[in-house]
Amino acid sequence: MDVEKVTEELYGLKPADFVAARDAYVAEARGAKDPTSAKAIAALRRPATAAWAANLLARERPQEARGFLSLGRTLREAHRTLDAERMREASRERHRLVGTLARTAAALARDAGQPVSDTVVREIEQTLQGVLAHQDVAELWSKGRLVKVPEAAVDFTEITPDTVPPRPAPKRERKERNGDTARLDRARAAATEADAEVARRERELDEAERARRTAATAAGEAADRVGRLEADLREARRARGDTEAAASTAGTSVTAAERALKEARRTADRAARALEGLERHDS
Repeated sequence: MDVEKVTEELYGLKPADFVAARDAYVAEARGAKDPTSAKAIAALRRPATAAWAANLLARERPQEARGFLSLGRTLREAHRTLDAERMREASRERHRLVGTLARTAAALARDAGQPVSDTVVREIEQTLQGVLAHQDVAELWSKGRLVKVPEAAVDFTEITPDTVPPRPAPKRERKERNGDTARLDRARAAATEADAEVARRERELDEAERARRTAATAAGEAADRVGRLEADLREARRARGDTEAAASTAGTSVTAAERALKEARRTADRAARALEGLERHDS
């Protein structure tokens, strides 16, 4: 059995369909007396919804994925070399892209029939942050095979710079270098905190915009309903007027008919009496 092909297919399925399909392939491999493939496929794990949505983004938008992976390499290199200017530039791009791509991934997931909550959207953002910070996460994501949401990455301190034996330096130079390093560390900490604050504010803005759109939609629907009800009320009032007019006309007709009936009865009575008188006279 082609394990690579099966793996590619399984991680393209929605999370709810993953386990049944995986187990079916395991049974098929065992039936074909292929224990190696069966073991490899059985070891595959069902992806979390957020990880699956991020994988879907990498699969469906390869050009955007390549750009995002390139940004991750730039960020990691900037932190490795302590290049403050590149850090700032890449961090600005990072904040812009993470939110945009997370919303794109959520939209792709919904289009594929997978419900995505606001919590999952935030987990997608966390996953994409992990792609930028961790080389191993980036490699799995590039193949569309992430299984879980990585740990939150608000900084890149896990990336350690390559070290070489330093040349001996005068005491004063070492002291100045240590002072520069301490200032850089403080600047990095401040930049990290600022980045985290920007991310929090962006999430708050996104949530506020979603709430505003929801409220605007509800207001529009309510206005439409009011319009329909007002139209129904006007129609009912016209119908009532027509009914009242018809009832008035019918009442007038009934009164006239009653008068005509009485007159006809009086005429009939007079005719009957006249006939009776004539009959008595003849006898």
